[in-house]
Amino acid sequence: MKQTIRKTDILVLLGVFALAFLVMFGIQRISGRIDGVASMVFVLAVFLISIYTDGYFWGVMASLLSVLAVNFAFRSPYFAFNFTLPENLFSGLVMLVVSIMTSTLTTRIKMQEQLRMESETEKMRANLLRAVSHDLRTPLTSIYGACSTVIENYDSLDKEQKVKLLGEACSDAQWLNRMVENLLSVTRFDNDKVAVQKTPTVLEELIDTVLVRFQKRYPDVNVKLELPDSFIVIPMDSMLISQVLTNLLENAVLHAEGMTQLTLKVFTVGSHAVFEVTDNGCGIPKERLKKLFSGMLPAEDTADHGKHSMGIGLSVCAAIVKAHGGEIKAESRQGEGTTIRFWLETESIETEENQDEQ
Repeated sequence: MKQTIRKTDILVLLGVFALAFLVMFGIQRISGRIDGVASMVFVLAVFLISIYTDGYFWGVMASLLSVLAVNFAFRSPYFAFNFTLPENLFSGLVMLVVSIMTSTLTTRIKMQEQLRMESETEKMRANLLRAVSHDLRTPLTSIYGACSTVIENYDSLDKEQKVKLLGEACSDAQWLNRMVENLLSVTRFDNDKVAVQKTPTVLEELIDTVLVRFQKRYPDVNVKLELPDSFIVIPMDSMLISQVLTNLLENAVLHAEGMTQLTLKVFTVGSHAVFEVTDNGCGIPKERLKKLFSGMLPAEDTADHGKHSMGIGLSVCAAIVKAHGGEIKAESRQGEGTTIRFWLETESIETEENQDEQ
């Protein structure tokens, strides 16, 4: 990180100085006079360098180099140093003051921006912790209640009642396991610099894997599938994208009250594959739609939408899609349903006609 910043600062210093010299040569060519102009041009150069570099070093260095450049190339006697003239000393002092003041100002601004970002990060972590605490409490209570009921009343309960209670506990335990996987994904992709390991994945194989997993958990839910006729290969981490699609389908089942149709559609736009999960359920209010992928849905907003919140799962989806270089969005109308859409860049698209020709 430090090496990257230093290289950038050096490029800024050299680039601005080169521009300053070009401006001076242009002024000399047009007007034939450069007396008195050089100091103003290089003061501006020092100002720009101080803004676009970190710390005080580069601004002070630019001030010293500017004094030498103006004294040597743009003040008489030309191409010779003369520090006895008052205007040379004064221009050098002005440049030094400009660089120090500008560097101080930009340093303070950058520190304030860093503090603001850290404050927002802490706020998001607090919201995430609050959402997690709310989401984990209900299934844990349910598991504890079911298990304690079976243990305390083992002899008085018939087999059907035991199976029902233990089945509910098992279902909640599976949900908790998925929640932990989601939280690990959030942690993994919280850093923008994390890159996923992409491998070419055939679209149809990906969709088959997702639907098999989904149908095992929700055998009574029929998913309408719409896929393109083209042969599509997408560079991706197939396990993570499968998690995204599974989360989107499960969220529709858990939260789209009144849903009678669930659709998974994939189509291409240019070099991108677009994935859509659409339901015809109750829809999502506008105020909740804005925070849908942030992981910042407050507990009171999620309490009325089933016993499990959608906030964590969708923030995971957004993090995974972003790590793949894609984008995710949601459209919803209350009473009409919701569409969640994301897109990824494809590697190759071949039509059936092209395959036949080959």
